[in-house]
Amino acid sequence: MIPESCTVGPWCTVGPHVVLGEGCELISHVVLDGHLTAGARNKFSPFACVGVAPQDLKYKGEATGLTLGDDNTIRECVTISRGTVGGGGMTRIGSGCLLMAYVHVGHDSVIGDHCILANNATLAGHVTVEDDVTVGAFSPIHQFCRVGKHAYIGGGTVVTQDVLPFSLTSATREAHAYGMNKVGLERRGFDRTRLRALHHAFRLLLASKLNVAQAVEKLRAEGVESEDVRYLLEFVEGSKRGVVQ
Repeated sequence: MIPESCTVGPWCTVGPHVVLGEGCELISHVVLDGHLTAGARNKFSPFACVGVAPQDLKYKGEATGLTLGDDNTIRECVTISRGTVGGGGMTRIGSGCLLMAYVHVGHDSVIGDHCILANNATLAGHVTVEDDVTVGAFSPIHQFCRVGKHAYIGGGTVVTQDVLPFSLTSATREAHAYGMNKVGLERRGFDRTRLRALHHAFRLLLASKLNVAQAVEKLRAEGVESEDVRYLLEFVEGSKRGVVQ
């Protein structure tokens, strides 16, 4: 279904099960396929392939899908695979996201709201990227990894473990969490009280002689009044792959 308010440019292909919201724009040479449901005002640049079959040898043509929220910008040559039966059948992208040129989003991945994936960032299947995350250019993220809210991943960083929320994580010779994403958090309106509480938590997690379990125990013992710190600790305790330090 394509509302009259949408613009479909030359050489675009829209599959029979695609549903678009109001005001979407397909510039040219766009492929929309599968059981794709997109919200309003999404913009698709040339040669974007969205909702295409997953790159999974187990996929046998099942009617799996992809959902996009509103106001997303999908730039040139982006590929987004629909889900697989084994992964729940659905790839999901929130609203207000920017996916730059040549980004790949693998099957059954979930991206939250207001995320930026820079050029050639790659999500393997089953990756979860929470709200307000920036993934730098040429950064691959391993299957089943989770990236916490407000994280910033530097360009060229190979991510094979969960990425701490609020963190600035970048590769030198290996992935390393350098500390709190202070500039990004300030831009998003975090006040001094919130930043001070997070700074203390990150100092214990990353810069003390305590291991992760000891740092979490010490922070719990101090009494966690900050909602941000509480979320940070819950993220660490819930990690199945370990966290980048």
